[in-house]
Amino acid sequence: MYSLALLGFSSFLLALFLTPVVRNLSWRWGLVDEPGEERRVHTSAVPRVGGVAIFVAYLGAFGILLLSDLAASRFVLEASPVVERLFPAAAVIFLTGLLDDLVGLKPWQKLLGQLLAAGLAIWGGVAINGVAAFDLPAWAAIPLTVVWLVGCANAFNLIDGMDGLATGIGLFATITMLLAAFTTSNVPLAMAVIPLAGALLGFLRYNFNPATIFLGDCGSLSIGFVLGCLGVLWSQKSATVLGMTAPLMALAVPLLDTGISMARRFLRGRKVWDADRGHIHHRLLDRGFTPRKAALLLYSAAGVGAVLSVVQSSLQDSFGGLIVILFCVAAWIGIQHLGYVEFGVAGRMFVDGAFRRHLSYELQLKGFESRLQEAVSGGECWAAIDESARAFGYDRVRARLWGETFLMEGGNGTAGWTIRIPLPGNDYVNLVRAAGAETPLARVGPFADAIQRIMEEKLDTGAGLKALAAAVGQGAGSSPAVESAPAGLGAAPMSDIVRQRKH
Repeated sequence: MYSLALLGFSSFLLALFLTPVVRNLSWRWGLVDEPGEERRVHTSAVPRVGGVAIFVAYLGAFGILLLSDLAASRFVLEASPVVERLFPAAAVIFLTGLLDDLVGLKPWQKLLGQLLAAGLAIWGGVAINGVAAFDLPAWAAIPLTVVWLVGCANAFNLIDGMDGLATGIGLFATITMLLAAFTTSNVPLAMAVIPLAGALLGFLRYNFNPATIFLGDCGSLSIGFVLGCLGVLWSQKSATVLGMTAPLMALAVPLLDTGISMARRFLRGRKVWDADRGHIHHRLLDRGFTPRKAALLLYSAAGVGAVLSVVQSSLQDSFGGLIVILFCVAAWIGIQHLGYVEFGVAGRMFVDGAFRRHLSYELQLKGFESRLQEAVSGGECWAAIDESARAFGYDRVRARLWGETFLMEGGNGTAGWTIRIPLPGNDYVNLVRAAGAETPLARVGPFADAIQRIMEEKLDTGAGLKALAAAVGQGAGSSPAVESAPAGLGAAPMSDIVRQRKH
């Protein structure tokens, strides 16, 4: 017990002393995070490599313990294999983040460093060997562990966007794992966790709002990665079949934030790794919270997850399952209050069938494009257009393809507007949408775009003209030509969209 106290207290004092030193050196060497981007909430330059102080304080605490006269050699020997196995992986992830802070790394370079660190951690014995009551084979356990470790590292990196947030959330997670280690008499896990808790607490003194130093990538990546490793070691000693659910709840805030961010960007058709101002802490700031109050609110959420994770890990499986359900309900309610419109719209699309209708439309569009691509004559091209035009919201169509004119009539005779698609060689396609048509406008444009793209390619290359000549020579070009057309379908002005008066 004295050894644990010494580890925690010494790491706390080292972080408390080293953080101002690192901060001052960062100012001197110009290692600062400049404001300017919309998603950044600070208004002045702040030193950004605070992770160096945490890393040194963590290792220094073990050095002080080894140099002390405490009779705790047995506990140190029990814990040393855990720390020794984790050190190479932690060193790689720390150096990856530090290089990004100093010189800037490309995304693939950062990912490569994270994958290397994850591989070293797995080689050191960190592996998710089972999910619920099912043991995993090595071919499934290894990639799952890699995804977990890389995901935890990046989750803390992404949530490190507000003073004290990542540091405080990390502190709650370490305290959670420390309590779990005490309840399960897991001394090696306790000795690996407590110096991290002390270092984070000492650093938080300077990182909480208003922050005078930031974690930087070397700090946020390292904290998330190490906590991910410790969470796996915690689950390996868990007596319940729910295993990894306790670490998931302990790290719920950063993991949920990352998952929500990726889902939002996917629904909006953006790259999932693009930065934006839509993280949980940004939403709270937009709702009028100050950075300090927003951080405290998220600390509270992390505290709830911590308590539930410790309770779940100590209960029998049936009661532990109820805790997990309670946690999921609480998380869902919290996300609902953040006001993400993407999830509301997506949910309504599933409920009212809009998603199914959109999927059907996409399949129709792909089928039309395929038929038009395969057409080898003007008649076949027209057959594909004629067959699909009504499904995409057009009541009348007039086309001139390779000098031959085609016409499709229908609807109520009331023209709302016409899209004219000019094609090479004085050919064209006129598409008329009747006023008050019920077909969604979202179907109109892609159909016209597909016609223009495919027909221009056919007419420009001349391949279609050769095929047409061959087909005509065999009597295939039998579609009737139209000499005149009703109002609304004649030669429209040479513009993409021509509005017409209603008849």
